[in-house]
Amino acid sequence: MKDPNIKSIIQQFIDATNQFDVTKALTLFAIDVIIEDVSVGQKFKNAAGVKNYLEKYFVGYNTVTKLESLKLISKTQALAQVDFTGDFGHETGGLNFTINADGLIVAINAHLD
Repeated sequence: MKDPNIKSIIQQFIDATNQFDVTKALTLFAIDVIIEDVSVGQKFKNAAGVKNYLEKYFVGYNTVTKLESLKLISKTQALAQVDFTGDFGHETGGLNFTINADGLIVAINAHLD
């Protein structure tokens, strides 16, 4: 198996969502992915759930994400501190990523500060 580069994967996720390219973003996720976003009080599971999440909260609100800092926990886990702007205004928060050995995102825990 390849050695996934979590920094690159996170940047690819941010680039795809900033371009509102849901199709491209979905290629970064494992089949059994779970995104938990406490700011909206929901969990989004598998490709259909992630597609819904991205379309509603990124595309729907014209959300642009700026990576402020990245703390590597391990080769498969990282905490991204981000700045969000969009139709909702401005927020800061975190995206805690977990990837698998194939370099696919298996979990994101999202929160606002």
